[in-house]
Amino acid sequence: MTTAPMPVAVLGAGTMGHALALVHALGGHPVRLYDNSPAALARAPGLMHTALATIAEAGEAPPGWTAARLDAQVRIVPDLAEAVAGAGLVVEAVAEDAEVKRQVFAAIDALAPEDAILASNTSMLDIFPLVPARRAPRTLIAHWYTPPYLVDLVDVVAGPGTDPAVVEQVRALYAGFGKHPIVLRRFVPGFIANRLQGAIGLEIQALLDAGVATPADIDDSIRHGLALRMALMGQLMKTDFTGLELSRKILANRSYTPPEATGRSATLDRLVEAGRTGVHAGAGYYDYGGRSVAELFQERDRKLFQLKRAFRAIAPLPGRPVEGD
Repeated sequence: MTTAPMPVAVLGAGTMGHALALVHALGGHPVRLYDNSPAALARAPGLMHTALATIAEAGEAPPGWTAARLDAQVRIVPDLAEAVAGAGLVVEAVAEDAEVKRQVFAAIDALAPEDAILASNTSMLDIFPLVPARRAPRTLIAHWYTPPYLVDLVDVVAGPGTDPAVVEQVRALYAGFGKHPIVLRRFVPGFIANRLQGAIGLEIQALLDAGVATPADIDDSIRHGLALRMALMGQLMKTDFTGLELSRKILANRSYTPPEATGRSATLDRLVEAGRTGVHAGAGYYDYGGRSVAELFQERDRKLFQLKRAFRAIAPLPGRPVEGD
């Protein structure tokens, strides 16, 4: 794989798929977007146009990008064989269901070029046993975070049979998009950010269920406490600034037991049963005052772009990883 334009097939046109089509198009590659749902394919162009407008408004779009140019760069394709024909990279973004993915990988194996790279956007599944063996050397996970046109993190994970050169090709490709790919040493469900987010989520649900604080208080603790320092330093560099001896004492003196992953939360159950399922319902932990989902998403993206620009302007603290750690 080189930085020269190459055909990219994106399979799945849902929440992630249409956005991944946009990202690869903005990266300079012709894209064919496929889904077996005509409704999903019909929605995709409008969603991509809205996202592109927000990116352009933030000054983050490459010069010369318009809705018309995007329509020329991303073809909506209702036929899988047409989507993957001649593709150098096949991005799998279908439902997070092992059997669905197995069927899609079998179809890719039958239809895609022998030298195509297969990159799965799975967020939790070990997809490598689901992929035909002959495709293993050119298969990996490239897991993105929503919205991928704004969040730069990409988890790149090799399978047991993946060619290391393919991992480096994909890493370099996405770094060339201006993204921040992280190459994991091995597969673990949830990768890094999702596992950390999951651990924080367990603690938050326990605090809510125990009536310790309100949702707003918990979010303010994150925004005004954790997030400010972690955005600059992450957790481990922050620990260096705290001091490792003190951190070891804090760990030894820990006086509480982290919450168990029971799979249930009384607070969450109560909200869902009341129909407060999030922004699409107009309310979740917060009430959104009847504002449209599109308006809320657009405001979120605008403010995230403002934050991203500010973060980009701040030079990172000096420091380099200790070799072998």
